Amino acid sequence: MGLLLIFLLISFSVACATSRGGSAQAGLLRIGINATDMDTLDPHLAASFQDRMVADMVFNGLLRYVPGNAPHFEADLAEEIPEPVIVDGRQVWTFTLKKGVYFHSGPNSDAYELTAEDVVYSLQKAADPRRSAYAGEYAGMIFEQVDKYRCKIILDKPLSPNLFFPKVADYAGGFIVSSRALRALGDTVFSTHPVGTGPFTFSSRSPKQQVLLSAHSEYFRSSPRLSGVLILFLPDPIERYEEFTRGELDLIRAETENEQRGPFPTDTLVDIFGVPEVALIHFNTKVKPLDDLLVRQAIAYALDRDAFLAKFPPATAGNVYAPIPQKFLPGGLSPKEVKELGLDYPTDLGKSRALLAAAGYPDGLTLELIGTRLRHVRQNYETLQAQLGRVGIKINIKIVDHFQMHRLIRQDLSPIVIYEAWRPNTDVFLSRFFHSESIVLTGKNPDTNFSHYEEIDRLILLAREEMNPIKQEKLWEYAQIKLLEDMVVYPLHYRNRVYIRHGYLDYGHALNASMSLYPQITEKTRVLR
Repeated sequence: MGLLLIFLLISFSVACATSRGGSAQAGLLRIGINATDMDTLDPHLAASFQDRMVADMVFNGLLRYVPGNAPHFEADLAEEIPEPVIVDGRQVWTFTLKKGVYFHSGPNSDAYELTAEDVVYSLQKAADPRRSAYAGEYAGMIFEQVDKYRCKIILDKPLSPNLFFPKVADYAGGFIVSSRALRALGDTVFSTHPVGTGPFTFSSRSPKQQVLLSAHSEYFRSSPRLSGVLILFLPDPIERYEEFTRGELDLIRAETENEQRGPFPTDTLVDIFGVPEVALIHFNTKVKPLDDLLVRQAIAYALDRDAFLAKFPPATAGNVYAPIPQKFLPGGLSPKEVKELGLDYPTDLGKSRALLAAAGYPDGLTLELIGTRLRHVRQNYETLQAQLGRVGIKINIKIVDHFQMHRLIRQDLSPIVIYEAWRPNTDVFLSRFFHSESIVLTGKNPDTNFSHYEEIDRLILLAREEMNPIKQEKLWEYAQIKLLEDMVVYPLHYRNRVYIRHGYLDYGHALNASMSLYPQITEKTRVLR
């Protein structure tokens, strides 16, 4: 219980009876999360943690991250992890599917066996920018069915396994969807009623209240030990924690606050785990006044990482000095390396004011930003607002629901975006946030390049094509040095996930790191009441 006293947080309450999971049902897992609603149930559009957790339970990939042990891979819908071959100068990966894997039944489709046709259809959808948020990851790939249980993925340019595997794993565009259900429903309806092969099937959704999933009794690994999963949207931490202490929730996503108001049940367990999300401040380099490097540097020198970090318990977060910290991924930069290069931008208010004056803003300036009601992200915006106010930069923040913020920042409506994210490798991270094709709205494959930055495209490409891992990592390092020199992005901190559960909940696996941004509920998860 000592760790609890460091950061365990508040008591909480959901005012809803059985319709919101108030009374325990045999085998039903009740999860309370700090979100107001789902954004989408289409896994190829999922971005927020609540979207990703549902996708993780409903869908599979050809490969999967070992539950609770990312970034290690194992076969999922595929029988085994294949080895690539080179044919006519192109890299070819051939996957053989497991037999006897069945899709859930949908509103307009019956359950049926997964085939290579579904895999090809799914990956073609993932590669379509009109139907996927991850299309850029599949450029230069061809997907072909060989026979009922085999398919090929052909790459114009070879990729190392570390770069290829995340594209076909149970993450982002790698989820395999039901081609029959999608054709019967259309993309719009499918995004409200997903159909996959996972251990749980979609049952119902009450907007801004809950999502109910039911056990998929024909799941190919084994019938789930849970009867279902009820996800409750409870943005108020007071409500969440009171409901947990009354035994009406089994698992909750915690706010990473310093305050602790217990008492908690004696069986309470706290899970702190990765993969960590890294918070970055992105500057739109194409709009005034942020198109001026002096202004961006002035903002950087006005900021104090420790002030941002102070909002989070020491056990859960830490400062970062590069977009990709060395401790988390190959090709990252260490704090020592960044400081030796003079790119850590230590707090210096005098220098900040001088840079503003040199840029033509001696009296400061005003910026209009889009923020979120999600507490831990909102705190970062509020800290930014307070710190920049010290040098005459006035920040006005329009606060909206978190899923609305995701939509609005992708419409280029905020010149500064504070974004928490994790990606499966350094190439994906740099490509999706800083390659010109990923520029929001105007890129060839619009994604999350909020900075409208175009200056490291060649470095990203060279690193992607480099098969020597040492040279590849150096290219990734150079790309990040360029980002920091141009002050395109200001690194803030990493933040591990914190979930709190009753001791009777057994995940069915050890929990070290999860790409799904939650502890991962599988067919092995049990409630031992």
